[in-house]
Amino acid sequence: MPYAALLDFAAVFVFALTGDIAASRAQLDIVGFLFIAGLTAMGVGTVRDVILDRSPIFWVADQRYLAVAAAAGVLMFVAAGRFEKRYRILLWLDAVALAVALAAGILAARAAGAPLGIVAIMGVVTGCLGGLMRDVVCNEVPLVLKQGELYVTAAFAGAALGAGAFALGLGPVPALLLAGAATFALRAGSLAFGWRLPGYGHRPPRIRG
Repeated sequence: MPYAALLDFAAVFVFALTGDIAASRAQLDIVGFLFIAGLTAMGVGTVRDVILDRSPIFWVADQRYLAVAAAAGVLMFVAAGRFEKRYRILLWLDAVALAVALAAGILAARAAGAPLGIVAIMGVVTGCLGGLMRDVVCNEVPLVLKQGELYVTAAFAGAALGAGAFALGLGPVPALLLAGAATFALRAGSLAFGWRLPGYGHRPPRIRG
């Protein structure tokens, strides 16, 4: 199986799991679980393929992606209640999904012949957009927008390293490993050690009635 398909299957499965943990926090029914799993897992790849003008879209060309997302939805509908600290699990699964999806986006853009700058941007878009869709639909504050979180920053760093590795002539395997590992390391550092970016410290003036 090509690298691109392997990365897409991995990204679909892990993102579907994160979507279903969010669905469990929102107390959705089985239909809600399947919808959020499909949206989170395949929405971002759909946007990627549309931007890159890839036809047919990956899950239209191979319906096994739908089956993987649906299986993740059913699995988590049955098992999610056993996880007491769902949000913490969501954060770590999302970190894995971010790294895997970013690598998938980089590889897809590279295969489409995009310039290296676009390769890096597509890595960031593919990595971040799925979680944004999930959080907005589930009425959560998007992780990508939380103050100080190393999320988009981690994605930019990983994507830049991946694109730079291609520019230096490295093959797809080391380039994608470098991109994914850097992204996950920065995101994991934010979760485990509290690494943060400086926040906006100005407070708006009080309005006196």
